[in-house]
This record gives sequence, C-alpha cells and structure tokens, in this order.
Amino acid sequence: MALPIVATLLIALGLEFVSAWSPTGGYAPGEVECPDVSSLIRDGSSLSDREQEWVEARHKITDENLKDFLNHANLSDFDVEQFLSSSDHSITIGVAFSGGGYRAMLSGAGQLSALDNRTTGAWEYGLGGLIESTTYITGLSGGNWMLGTVVFNNWTSIEDILNEGEIWDLDNPLYNPGGWNVLETSIFWDDVSDQLDEKEDAGFENSLTDPWGRALSRQFFPGYPSYGAGLTFSTLQSFPEFTNQEIPFPIHVAVGRTPGSQIISLNSTVFEFNAFEMGSWDPSVYGFTDLTYLGTNVTNGVPNNADDDRGCIAGFDNTGFVLGTSSSLFNQFILQLNTSDLSGAIYQIIEHFLTGLSEEEDDIAIYSPNPFYKSTYAGVGAIADNDTLYLVDGGEDNQNVPLQPLLQKERDVDVIFAFDNSADTDLSWPNGSSLVNTYMRQFSSQANGTTFPYVPDTASFLNLNLSSKPTFFGCDARNLTDIVEGTDHIPPLVVYLANRPFSYWSNTSTFKLEYSESEKRGMIQNGFEVSSRLNMTIDEEWRTCVGCAIIRRQQERSNASQTEQCRRCFESYCWSGDIDSATEDIPVNFTTTGATNDENDNSTSISSAHSVVPSKLWYQAPLLLVGFVAFFI
Repeated sequence: MALPIVATLLIALGLEFVSAWSPTGGYAPGEVECPDVSSLIRDGSSLSDREQEWVEARHKITDENLKDFLNHANLSDFDVEQFLSSSDHSITIGVAFSGGGYRAMLSGAGQLSALDNRTTGAWEYGLGGLIESTTYITGLSGGNWMLGTVVFNNWTSIEDILNEGEIWDLDNPLYNPGGWNVLETSIFWDDVSDQLDEKEDAGFENSLTDPWGRALSRQFFPGYPSYGAGLTFSTLQSFPEFTNQEIPFPIHVAVGRTPGSQIISLNSTVFEFNAFEMGSWDPSVYGFTDLTYLGTNVTNGVPNNADDDRGCIAGFDNTGFVLGTSSSLFNQFILQLNTSDLSGAIYQIIEHFLTGLSEEEDDIAIYSPNPFYKSTYAGVGAIADNDTLYLVDGGEDNQNVPLQPLLQKERDVDVIFAFDNSADTDLSWPNGSSLVNTYMRQFSSQANGTTFPYVPDTASFLNLNLSSKPTFFGCDARNLTDIVEGTDHIPPLVVYLANRPFSYWSNTSTFKLEYSESEKRGMIQNGFEVSSRLNMTIDEEWRTCVGCAIIRRQQERSNASQTEQCRRCFESYCWSGDIDSATEDIPVNFTTTGATNDENDNSTSISSAHSVVPSKLWYQAPLLLVGFVAFFI
C-alpha cells in the first residue's frame, strides 16, 4: 500500500530526506544555510544540469519499455529492435493533462490509468506501457491535482487509489471536509488557521492560495502528518521513484500576472515547477531558480543575507501551495461563498482575504520575495522590477492543456499526447481552443523559438469532429516548413484526445466540488475508455496507430518510409488540413441511443456492456447527467 510507504520512508531515509521538508517541520518556511553557488538563478538557454542528467538516465529505462510497447503494438513489416538500435537518439514522449477542476482530475486519472501497466486490463484493453515509456508528464489546474497526487504519494497507481479509498475522498466539499461532523470541519480549519499564522509570523505574506492549498492537501495527502503541512515540492528530489528515474519527469504549470493588472493573455508569462527548479523560458523572465530556496530574499539571484550563517530560506515551496497555485482560479469562487453561513476559523480566514482583496491582490498566489527580482536575464517588463511575483491558474491564458514545457527545443520532445478535459462549449466539452491558442502563441513576443503544428479554428474542431475521436497534428514534418522557418526545431507530433462520454456523462461543471464514490468511479472509468477507444472496441488497431505516431519523427530524421499499415493509420487519424468555420448549428451533442459509434455524426453509443476492463477495478456507473452543484452565491 502506497500510504504506509510514505511514513516508512520518512524514518528509513533519515535526515537527508527530512531536510528537504520545511526546516520548521510545519507549514512556515524557515532559515537555512545558503548553498555554495554564485547565484540561485540561471538563464533559460538550456536545461539544468540536474534535469539533463536525470533525463539521460530516464532514457535508458524508456528505451527498453518503448521496445516492449511497440512490439505489443503489432507493427507489421517493421523491425522494432533494429529501428530503435539504429539511432543514438532516444525517442522522447511527453504526456499533458489539462485543467478543469475535479472533472479534469478524475477524467485525467482514468486516462492515465489506461497508459499504466499497473492497471489491471491496461495491457490488454488500453495503452498499458505508454506511461512507462514516457519521459515528461505535465499537469495544469485539475490535471496538476491528479499528477501531484500520484507523484507525491510515491507514484501510486490510480488502481491503488480506488482500492485503498483514502486519497480523493470527495464526498464532502473541501471547505466542509467533515460534512455533518461539524467538529471535524472546525478542527481542520482551526489547524489551517494556525498554519497560516505560523507562515505570517515567519515574515511571509499569505494569499487565499494558502488555505486553498491546505484544503486540497487534505484530499490529496491524507497519509502525511498534518496532510503534508511540511511537505515541499523539492522533497521530490529525495523520493526513490524519482531518483531512480522510475517515473516520467513531472512539470506543473502556472501563469504570471503583471502587478496591478487583471489581464491574462497569450503574452503572459508561463511558469513551470519541476523537482529542481521553477521559472520560465519566456523572454519576460528567461530564467529559473533553485526551488529548494524559494522564499529567499535575493537581488539578481544573489541572497541579500548570504553572509549570515543562515541567510537563505527553505520550505516556501509547500506542495499543496504549488498545486493550489496552478489552480488558483478557484480562489475567486471560494471568495463568493456566503460567509454568513460559515462560522469559526473558516469564516475568519475568508473574511480576512475579503477585506484586503481589492488592494492586495490576495485572490492569486503571492510569491514574495520575488525570486527573479532585478534579474538581468529578464526582458523589459514589470516582473523583474517588482519585489513580489504574482501567479495564477495555469489555464487563465486559455492554454488549458499544458503544452509549453513540452515545446521547448531543449527538451526535444518527439510526440505529445494531449489530454483535453476542458469545458469550452456550453455543454462543458472541449473544442480544441487550447491547441488553437498554443498555435497562436508561437507568433507572439513570448514564443522563444517554440513551434507548434498547424491546427484549425475551434468551429472546425467541432464541425469536422476532431474532438470526437483522437486526432493527430503535425503528421508530416515536410508540411511544417513555414512554421519552422528561421528556427532549427521541428515541433512534436501532437496526439489530441478530448473528453467525451462512453460509459458516463463526464461533462461535469468545473466548479463541482463533491463527487460520490459512484460518480468518481464513473468519471475514471470513462477516462480509461477515452484513452483506449472504448477498450479497443472502436478500433482494434488503435494501439498500433499510437505506435505509428510515436516513431514518426524518428523515421523522418532517418529518412525512413512509413509502412502501409502506418499510412492507413495516418489516413484515419491525421487532420487533413480541411477547414469548416461555419458557426451555425454546430452539432456538439452526444446521444445515448444508436449502436454504431459513428464518429462522423458526432454521436456515440454509450453502453456499459462495452466495458471489458475487469469489474474488480472499474465499477460501471448508471447513465446520468451530473448536476451543477451551487455551493457559491
């Protein structure tokens, strides 16, 4: 079981592991000795040495796993062993999970489980082995909740989460975790209030993201003392699963907001958090800081108190706070709670932030002091000029699928599996707008040489049914010459998989905060079916076509021809380049009638009889429309 392992590790790994936690042992950051380096920041011209070394070691594992996956994909007229061994260039796979609240978390969990060989049935009926072959995995908002939960519970499996039943207890909303047990809720929020006071007493400003992150942690980290009050994001550096490169390299995404502004656009700065660093590739920052020492007062990366024995800060990068940062859009809705119906510590916490909200920007995540203050790497702009860094939900720039970290040429990603669980339409289904905005961003001042394949407009996504089945973008690098002109970077091939209903109506509201056990399992089950094309019943060669997408860039590098089998796959799944921008009467409805799963008419037959995943893991849910839970005014 994953949770007892956490507690065992704390003891078994001793001081080296515990030192990665907050030095105070709790939520408040504390003083530590500064590292023997000239600066805590570096420029954004390359990968960090630590990431580069880690990825090289990971490739030794993914190369072998990918060989097994491709052999299982039954690629005809194709010698997997010879193909992979003939190049010294490892294939780099990235997987991205979108935002969208608990809808995205649960749907993403099901989608991930179908890629994970530890899931019962994933090898036979899904894409089991794909996540074991993946180098990078990114999450944003709800997708970052799913990723953070799995990663910081010792890379637990979704199957274990369901079987053990402690993580993701969503029966009650996070602001009322005790439900009818008023005492339990009161005790929890009293503890949170004390933790916020400790951080404030240590000299750090709180924002609403602080209690938000603590509330999330209760659902994500029930096996840790005080729900991970002292657990830092940089603690991941000491997890055996990470140090042994047994997991993909996790990256969490947030967006910077210019001080004094409420505007988020494609020119906003995209920030990423990984085990080693946080920062941005964008010209507005073009730098990364050592995550362990976040919270240290610096000027151009140099600690202002470096001469003191304990002139640096550690523990600011609380894991729940980072996960809350990437989902801080929710702060605005918690603030709309009718505080007259609340009492005790939670009322006092919310009232505190309501009082100072308009002037102090407490509705977003406050990173003060700014780790990039007076940075010489940053371009002209307000971020480096301000002593406070303001971060918001990673999807507020309308790039709700976290693709930017995977587009950086330094990471050399060959193929991205983009799982879109957004609520773009009136009925809360995706319409490809995240990909459209990512495509447009490459032409902005923040592009930094990133490239992205051609995609159509959102109306075409719907009219051409590109969100009702998996769609490949960038299938032929020769057709991308206009995009790559002036750069030396061919964009990855993108495999786009959008949320849609198979066994469950998974278009729940982004702001639905309660899920019963059956609802939770129904969402996860449906996510598995999105990844697996309804357990391989829609297309029994789906795994084969995924294999064709994975090897495509390597084939192009070596001037190798596609097999006839892969050409057929690309004819079925690659976007043809057609455009249909009509906006009237776009059919986006799904029905529960019919028996054809005909993707040409935007309908699907939804029947639990199609599920072939063993019932000991996946519980079939009744067909229902999930209601909007009006928990705010």
